[in-house]
Amino acid sequence: MIYLSRQSFLYGAAVLLLASLFNRALGFIYQVMMVRLIGPEGIGLFNMIYPIYMLLLVVATAGIPVAIAKLVAEEAAVNNPRGAYRIFYFCLFLLIVSSGLVTASCLALAPLLTAYVFPNPKVYWSFLALLPGVFIVSLCSAFRGFFQGLLQMTPVAVTQSLEQMVRVTAGYAIAWSLLPLGVEYAATGASLGVVIGEFTGLIAILAIFIKSRPLPGGRPGILFRPALRSLPRITSLAFPVTLARLAATLLVSSYAVLIPRRLQAAGADLSLATATFGKYVGIAESLLFLPGIVTVSLANALIPAIADAAAGDNHQLARSRAGEAVRITLIVGIGSAAFFFVLAEDLCGVIFGYPEVGACLRVLALGSPFLYLQQTTTGILNGLGRAGLPFRNLLFAAGFEIAAMVYLTGLPQLGIIGTAMAEAAGFAVMAWLNLADVRRLIGLSIGAGNLILKLLLAAGGTSMALLSVKHFAKAFTHSGFLTLAGSLSAGMIVYTLLLAAFGIIGRNDLRRLLNTIRRRV
Repeated sequence: MIYLSRQSFLYGAAVLLLASLFNRALGFIYQVMMVRLIGPEGIGLFNMIYPIYMLLLVVATAGIPVAIAKLVAEEAAVNNPRGAYRIFYFCLFLLIVSSGLVTASCLALAPLLTAYVFPNPKVYWSFLALLPGVFIVSLCSAFRGFFQGLLQMTPVAVTQSLEQMVRVTAGYAIAWSLLPLGVEYAATGASLGVVIGEFTGLIAILAIFIKSRPLPGGRPGILFRPALRSLPRITSLAFPVTLARLAATLLVSSYAVLIPRRLQAAGADLSLATATFGKYVGIAESLLFLPGIVTVSLANALIPAIADAAAGDNHQLARSRAGEAVRITLIVGIGSAAFFFVLAEDLCGVIFGYPEVGACLRVLALGSPFLYLQQTTTGILNGLGRAGLPFRNLLFAAGFEIAAMVYLTGLPQLGIIGTAMAEAAGFAVMAWLNLADVRRLIGLSIGAGNLILKLLLAAGGTSMALLSVKHFAKAFTHSGFLTLAGSLSAGMIVYTLLLAAFGIIGRNDLRRLLNTIRRRV
């Protein structure tokens, strides 16, 4: 039998959620520290090549880690550890070959990419420093997929957290030591931190694998398929995952190339375009995605919950769970929009030191409810087994967003504000397309008009409270931190009270959420 004990779904999900929260919090703190250390231009240089690096990872891994998790779980379910090992080692071999080819090809093509693809040639050393990570992460993802297949989430969570801690420590230390040589070398230090963290994660999970992996064995009479016969099973699982991830990473990578070039077309020189792009991605978007911790976790939890209801042909339960998820998302999204819109300059200035980025954040705030809504509705559609619909909607929204971004960012009177306008509009397009599909499939009806009206009134009241407290605090203190902290605290209290007063939330909400989780155990 498989000797590693299999954790419960709830326990494994909780472990991964806690690790995700820790890693996101640490990553946000690191982002703040790096913006203040290497400045917008350094952040811009790093963010020009990091999406390309993620694209290379998608190509190198080709969805194989997901196939490992799925197929190893199937073999473990029928008490066939030899089959699980055969699949794992065959997939590991495929990852070694694919990641080695991608890494070697990019090393050879690095000068051409720097000359013709990357908007700023200063990214050359940062790109080279990141490339070993393609091979390292590919190997690490194989071992993580193996443990996930055995429902052993603790090794995955522990190594991810260790990787993040080392990345933050090493990245900041190396960037600080290289900063006197120039901002491009400081950005290279951030890249080296990524690779060192990933290497540490690989060593850690390899050590856990060697120490605690299950022993070979299995029931007599089980037929073991040769490794090559598993290839169709692997590709059938890996291909759709790769396609979806490739589209998403291509979109982000295109932004990293497109935005700086369009800023230059609007009249900015190379250095200013790089710094402006760095402020936008490193500050405005970092703040915008913070509430996504809630909605992404909700989307992940929705997949099995909706799938369970759909499998039992219980459309009423699927509608109920989807409606509750959309309601929670709207509460988070519209409330977050109010905070971002009113406190945009304060958040960007106090946390990062660049209050002027608040103009971008204020525009993005208008699209933030749609961003969080598209995440939740994607989880609903995936749970319904219709993963192709969010992919189709993403392609349509991305085409619209890129076209708008090319035009608006290139206007001298808009520049980076045009980028924010295009991105906010793209969020809205995809959210509405996803909602239309959900409504068509399960007849979702949550009384949206009444709910949204109440939420807008609550957000309006909260905005007035935020403005009042901010002006009141500024009259008594010159501390931006105290003003921001007081405004945030007062705003959260007022928003919660208004939600309760309008009947949007009540004492039974937490109880119903816990009951929904218990039914999944």
